[in-house]
Parts: sequence; structure tokens; C-alpha cells
Amino acid sequence: LICSVLTSQLFIRLKLRPLATQGKLAALERQVFDFLGYQWAPILANFLHIIIVILGLFGTIQYRPRYIVVYAIWTAVWVTWNIFIICFYLEVGGLSKDSELLTFNISRHQSWWSENGPGCVRKEASMSGIKGLDSHSYISVIGCALEYRYIEVMHSSFQILIALVGFVYACYVVSVFTEEEDSFDFIGGFDPFPLYHVNEKPTNLLFKQTYL
Repeated sequence: LICSVLTSQLFIRLKLRPLATQGKLAALERQVFDFLGYQWAPILANFLHIIIVILGLFGTIQYRPRYIVVYAIWTAVWVTWNIFIICFYLEVGGLSKDSELLTFNISRHQSWWSENGPGCVRKEASMSGIKGLDSHSYISVIGCALEYRYIEVMHSSFQILIALVGFVYACYVVSVFTEEEDSFDFIGGFDPFPLYHVNEKPTNLLFKQTYL
């Protein structure tokens, strides 16, 4: 039984590391581009996601099922958040990709990919002919091979895929840990003095016989 427990734990850790690494790298990559685009709401969400992914990895390595349950619950929230991002950029349900919702109405910045997408050419035209706007310029972006909203949709779709795999794996790890705890309880793993209780009565009888 001990060998099977150690084997299952080793298997879980070896399988978890690539998944956790992919999740962290994808979140960090998205965090960088959200920082470049001043997208404050996604920045906060990405930060929480990275913290909880690390927490779930720690719970798996240190045999802490509660941390893994927290990670599993968060994956459901993370999937919901990314579905909202997809609806936002596809303008579903009255949402508009040109709104300032993701920047908390602090600025009018859009996604970094809106001006730096594949094939995009950024041009600036001065507005010197308009009174009061002599120091401003008009920025136009042309030649984009793919609209920035579709790039954001692909990012969110990839995050959803990783989250769903992580949720299934978290449920599997919790079930394995629960079965191991039940098996350990069954063989008396948590009994502080199992041998003393078994040998207590025969020892007393032997002492009485010697006295007689």
C-alpha cells in the first residue's frame, strides 16, 4: 500500500509540472501584453490567476487537498471571466470593444494588439489645422492581417482550454488524495499507539499468571 501511495504521488507530480508551467507561462504572456495596453481589469485578473495556480501547485506537491479545491473553484471563475472577455471583444450582449470597461474608465487605451498586431502599420497625422489641437496627432492603423479582437479571443479561448484541463486534473488529484487518506485510516495510520492497545491485555494476563 505504501508503494502504491508513493507511486501515485510521483505520477501526479510529474504530470502536474508541465500543466502548471504551461498555465503560468500563458498567464504571464497575457499579463505582459495587458500591461502594454494598460488594461487594468485583465491585469488584476491575471495576477490573481497566477497566484492561485502557484497555490494549486503547492497544494499538490505538499499534499494539501484544500488548496487544490481552491484552485478548482477558481478555474470555474477564470473560465467565466474569459468568456466575458470573448463576449466583450465580439460585442455580444450589448458590449462594445471600444468602451473603457477594461481600463476602469481611467483612460481610453485599447488592446496592445490594436496597433501592434501582425501586419499592422501605424501612421500619425498632425492636426495642426484644427484650433486647440496643434500639439495633437491622429493615429491610424492599416494593413492588419488579423483584427486585434480576434487575437484577444484566441488568447481567451486558449486560457479556457487550459483551465478546463486543470479543473479535471484538480478533481482527479483530490479524489486520489481522498482515497489515500481513507486507506491510511483503514489500516490504522492515524492511531497514535496501535501496537500498545493490541498487546496490553496479553501482557496483563501473563503478569497475573506469574504472580499466582
